[in-house]
Amino acid sequence: MFRSKKSLETEKATEKVKELFAQELCCRLSLDKVAAPIAVMEHTGLNDELNGIEKPVSFTIKSLNYARAEIVHSLAKWKRMRLKELEIPPGRGILTDMKALRPDEDLSPTHSVFVDQWDWEKAISQKQRNLACLKNTVCSIYDAIKVTEEGICTSQKNLRPFLPEEVHFIHAEELLQRFPDKPPKQREKLICKEFGTVFICGIGAPLSNGTPHDGRAPDYDDWSSENEEGFTGLNGDILCWHPELNDALELSSMGARVDALALDRQLDIRACPEKASYPFHRMLLQGALPQSIGGGIGQSRLCMLLLRKSHIGEVQSGIWPE
Repeated sequence: MFRSKKSLETEKATEKVKELFAQELCCRLSLDKVAAPIAVMEHTGLNDELNGIEKPVSFTIKSLNYARAEIVHSLAKWKRMRLKELEIPPGRGILTDMKALRPDEDLSPTHSVFVDQWDWEKAISQKQRNLACLKNTVCSIYDAIKVTEEGICTSQKNLRPFLPEEVHFIHAEELLQRFPDKPPKQREKLICKEFGTVFICGIGAPLSNGTPHDGRAPDYDDWSSENEEGFTGLNGDILCWHPELNDALELSSMGARVDALALDRQLDIRACPEKASYPFHRMLLQGALPQSIGGGIGQSRLCMLLLRKSHIGEVQSGIWPE
């Protein structure tokens, strides 16, 4: 059934959070706002396949001889194509206001069928495909979050800043070694409760126990390249401790994007070499796309965190069971 618990005061506060954060993010990452599609054509390789098991909402288009299109899951790969089309130079990027449908989500206080996020992508050089660039970018995003927190607490007198000053970085393998008897979500909860805000690196590659910390598609984030610290992966998630939920809240999935070598390797690891024939993948393997770093930052998730809401239905309109 349709569910919305947003008061008019909360409506205004969520818009304030979104306005402040988008401004701060564009400033810190040198991004320009661009329009975002709601759908992409099937079999182009542009739609985000998330964990590879989610089925997109699709429909046929009469004027295109009933060719099939898909509602986006996110714009992870579309943004990289857009960087090329707009001839964005290294050091600059784009920001979109992405709206998606993910009907295969397990609905919960933090998951909705409707997904709204800031999808951003920044052109970088080949030399910047490293852990240092990733961490600097994470810190810039967190700075934008902190400034937004200060701004919303100034306008909402009942709120006080609570986020820690810095992000704690840890690789998924280090997290496993620290809590070897705990499942991934429990590891996230424990490390976030200790440090407040955490970036978990290297999500997607198998760890020493034979399984990845969490799933990642093979064709956008680079989770298989060795980094400067001797681990694998140039990607990860930003998570914050949410006091009202008494749990970790994932705000962002991001990373350096695959180059031709990483894409070829990850398609092989995931046993899906046939994707190399898709238009997007062919361009990447031929070196026709720019190197980039990018990710998605949940709009409703950030509003939940900064406004101290315990259910995503308090900051958006969506569908949940009773």
